[in-house]
Amino acid sequence: MKNILVIGAGLSASSMIRYFVQNAEKENWYIKVGDRDGDLAISKIGNSKHAEGFTLNALNPAERQPLIEWADLVVSMLPARFHIEIAKDCIKFKTNIITPSYVSKEMESLDDDAKRADIIIMNEVGVDPGIDHMSAKKILDEIEEKGGKMHIFESFTGGLVAPESDNNPWNYKLTWNPRNVVLAGQGGAAKFIQEGKYKYIPYHKLFRRTEIIKIDGYGEFEGYANRNSLKYREIYGLDDIPTIYRGTFRRKGFSKAWNVFVQLGATDDSYILEGSKNMTKRDFINSFLPFHPYDSVELKLRYQLRIDQDDPIWDKLVWLGIFENEGYDLKEDITPAQFLQKIVEEKWVLEPNDKDMIVMWHKFVYTLNGEYKEINSSLVAIGENQTYTAMSNTVGLPVAICAKMILNNTITLKGVHIPIQKEIYLPILKELQEYNIKFVDKEINPPVLYNETCAI
Repeated sequence: MKNILVIGAGLSASSMIRYFVQNAEKENWYIKVGDRDGDLAISKIGNSKHAEGFTLNALNPAERQPLIEWADLVVSMLPARFHIEIAKDCIKFKTNIITPSYVSKEMESLDDDAKRADIIIMNEVGVDPGIDHMSAKKILDEIEEKGGKMHIFESFTGGLVAPESDNNPWNYKLTWNPRNVVLAGQGGAAKFIQEGKYKYIPYHKLFRRTEIIKIDGYGEFEGYANRNSLKYREIYGLDDIPTIYRGTFRRKGFSKAWNVFVQLGATDDSYILEGSKNMTKRDFINSFLPFHPYDSVELKLRYQLRIDQDDPIWDKLVWLGIFENEGYDLKEDITPAQFLQKIVEEKWVLEPNDKDMIVMWHKFVYTLNGEYKEINSSLVAIGENQTYTAMSNTVGLPVAICAKMILNNTITLKGVHIPIQKEIYLPILKELQEYNIKFVDKEINPPVLYNETCAI
């Protein structure tokens, strides 16, 4: 029997745990699921005789270490900053580990120790990062095998609301961490390379430099740049590529409206907003506007940001409730970003019967025998319900399939890795198709070297 320890039973873990439980008898697995909310962990395993759920303080070494020693494989679904201590314990007890998070510098530094311990530390095997790597590498490797030379690689991913649940002017609802949504794009200029020239987009310009992408059957999306596209040149073996650009998808029109809050300073998380615990939403917006004894908050905002009353942006702002004389029961003053988060959490909520959607799109332009060729590859995944969401399926299922491959010795690599090897990504992508997580590849003729709707 092989023992699996899952640390963290939150939303993204639901589909993974279901996969483990459903395959436990066939694969001869026993699964332990630990979470600080023991009832949540118990609820995720149902009545399976092959699994147990329990309360676990994963930050307490005395609680987690005996479990890690017991396990053949650990899956850490904790926030990314906590993976490193779990990984160090896995090295100590010679236990393989998977995380869906980006490889940090600290995690990279464990490569030699992991190899000496004869274990694999597999990271970036969720959706983004994860499915994005695997699907991109599949086509990049096929192009290379044909003798093609890459010229342009673009990639976008978005966690959105499904069309049947899309019923607000923003065409958006929160399907993942709301704090990350509010702080998106901060922490330095977005950087990428275009036609061999390094390009940078500062945060205050980010949401006005978007690219419009149309996906058959789902309409138009807009993408804004991720913080650092350049690191993917080495990861994907594209050191000499003239253009590489990665971004995040929203529905068309979202970014221009969100830019209102960026320009106001309402997304700033670097200072405490004095008096915010007693502010209404209207007070919050007014705090960023000039004083005027007679003009209303609405008039001042429209004047400062040059928003016409019949502009669709205005409908979005009014619907969000930012001019309402209602506040929150706050115990202390908070940052502007935290106050804005409360506003969007209130309005962008998923209703009980709503479904979410993951959208991913890659563009490959390459030369072969002196001719330019283009492939567009797109994925649209719709969630089942509020438990088995598209986010949970696309994060959790690749992790679970990868876990099976490690436990069955299909994956024999040791050290710190991400899933960019053909022997890893091909089986995972193939099995994901059984869960309707599959890409549609389309050859574009003639190829589009420069997108006229692109402001990058």
